[in-house]
Amino acid sequence: MVDHKPLLIELGSEELPPKALDELSAAFLRGICDGLSRRGISAGVDIAQAYASPRRLAVYVPAVATAQPEQVVERRGPALNAAFDADGQPSKALLGFAQSCGVGVGQLDKWETDKGAWFVWRAIKPGQPVAALLPEIIQEALRGLPIPRPMRWADHDYSFVRPVHWLVILHGAEIVDGEVLGLHSGRKSRGHRFMHPQPVHVADAEGWLDTMRACKVLADPQERRQRILSQVEHLASQIGGVPRLDQALLDELANLTEWPVAIACTFEREFLEVPPEALVTTMVANQKFVPVFDAEGRLTEHFIGIANIESKDPSEIRKGYERVIRPRFADAKFFWDQDLQTPLAAYQEQLKTVTYQQTLGSQWDKSVRVAELARIIANRVGVDAGQATRAAALSKCDLLTRMVGEFPELQGVMGRYYATHHGEAAEIAEALDGYYQPRFGGDAIATGKVAQVLAVSERFDTLAGIFAVGMKPSGNKDPFALRRAALGLARTLIEARLELDLRGSFIEALELLPDGALAAGLKPGKDGKPPALNAGQRRAILVDELYDFVLDRLRGYYADLGFDHAQFEAVLAVQPASLADFDRRLRAVAEFGRCPEAAALAAANKRVANILRKQAEETGALVIGRVVDPARFEVDAERELTAALESARLETAESLAAGDYTAVLTRLAQLQAPVDTFFDSVLVNADDPEVRANRLALLGQLKAQFSAIADIAVL
Repeated sequence: MVDHKPLLIELGSEELPPKALDELSAAFLRGICDGLSRRGISAGVDIAQAYASPRRLAVYVPAVATAQPEQVVERRGPALNAAFDADGQPSKALLGFAQSCGVGVGQLDKWETDKGAWFVWRAIKPGQPVAALLPEIIQEALRGLPIPRPMRWADHDYSFVRPVHWLVILHGAEIVDGEVLGLHSGRKSRGHRFMHPQPVHVADAEGWLDTMRACKVLADPQERRQRILSQVEHLASQIGGVPRLDQALLDELANLTEWPVAIACTFEREFLEVPPEALVTTMVANQKFVPVFDAEGRLTEHFIGIANIESKDPSEIRKGYERVIRPRFADAKFFWDQDLQTPLAAYQEQLKTVTYQQTLGSQWDKSVRVAELARIIANRVGVDAGQATRAAALSKCDLLTRMVGEFPELQGVMGRYYATHHGEAAEIAEALDGYYQPRFGGDAIATGKVAQVLAVSERFDTLAGIFAVGMKPSGNKDPFALRRAALGLARTLIEARLELDLRGSFIEALELLPDGALAAGLKPGKDGKPPALNAGQRRAILVDELYDFVLDRLRGYYADLGFDHAQFEAVLAVQPASLADFDRRLRAVAEFGRCPEAAALAAANKRVANILRKQAEETGALVIGRVVDPARFEVDAERELTAALESARLETAESLAAGDYTAVLTRLAQLQAPVDTFFDSVLVNADDPEVRANRLALLGQLKAQFSAIADIAVL
């Protein structure tokens, strides 16, 4: 039986990039485990553990065999029908294959499959010691790491994310001899850069984690996260505040430290006159400090820094953190005070000098287009058009303020503060911030009606304009974040219940674009000339592209909400004009799917669709909408289905007009019995062409009633 021992691989380096560390660590673990598995090495890869700190990547596999099992070597040679010449003698191909394998033709096997027969050579190769394979496995894993810009140092030919300094490979207590990135493996690791700078002797793989801990290195990122979290919460409770430590900041702090220590700090209360978002942004984004709020959610003068050292005099670290943050806050206060002196509206003229996109004009041009869209949409959905156009006119002005120039992530937030300060209506001020929502996945849509109108107007213009100039997303390239804009547009239309014709709104947005925009995106054909399309034709093509692009973003959105693919496709097939209407139809289809009659009616609709499609292919004529002639009925099942359809049509007319699709489908579910009877009793393709046409027309009416909601056949 092959012996198993724990395996440790540790690569030490200069400080690794904190935002990439988790991904690098996970990829290193996958690479090592995949390398072991590909070579057939017995190992506990399912319970292997990745470790990482700013100065090391490590993998620990609890049990790894000391050697490979025997390896079956198999090589396929020439096909049987090409292995012999006309005289039945081995061909040159067969002889050459046997020679390359070091055997005679008689030692080759035949391999027969459904696709043919071949000569093969099979041999048993002894497994290699794992120690001999590990350096190659490690090198493969390192080559597979996601490193966009690898570094070179000294005069080495190899590269890595940062210069490397030590390598530990231990299988149990034994050193695995090998060389990786110019480093020879050993058992000498390194502890904390300042608190334990001397080399660290690692006795065996199993004890490595405790050895690191004794040298002031918490190699487990989860342990560091928990230590930071508990210390921050403890200090905040002593202050009497509530820390705001989100997952992104916690991850980054854990990846910046090997022995994190929380330090409570303060700043001057006069800085609290500045909007808290600006102070929090500079604390978190620039300094990686944890802001502290009071019980009512107001920012306090306290914050918490995370040091990477257990200092004998923590007060010196605190003074350093407070000294670092003071000039940043002073700048923010200066920007705030200066910006308050200029009303937002005063920046409108300057927007003419800020280019939005070369063909689409300046930010002023864009704000004018958005204002006109906002006026149209506001009138359509019952929102104050004056407020909507005013908000659109001011929406880009904060881009020219000093605060947003320093902190671009505060776009909208500062617009709201400045608009409020200068007496704009509350709905307008709120819209300047809210229209950016949703800013990220999981973020809520804008809450105010004016903000919702501005949000969709902005996105209609952005999508229409960038598609028109031929810069729609391709692969992973999306410089204008159109995928996010499309999902934000769709979510706002759906969740705010804005009844807007999606195609119609895109047409209006396209009509507001400058004259050259529609032609700018036309690609030259094979003759080197762009297609000769007039403006109307170009808009029609773009509208279809935009509609499909927006709807495609909804696939994942509805999948996350628990709707299945077939339900989505059933509604998509009827191309609802409004996304709010699309949502109602989808929810009705999902409810219908829970009815006991749903499966049978879906199957019947599919059968009807197939019959009608075949008929259309054969005759070139459509039957949906054709009048049914009762005089052509031959059996009661035809009369019963006709009566049932007419009764259902009359009873659902009001619900259908009101958009109560659940009520409509619930009533249509009662058609199962007459539909089943019809197919059991009636031969649709009757010999008499008039009877056949009449029955096809009846099926067309059945399909039309269901298709008024969705294509149930897809279910």
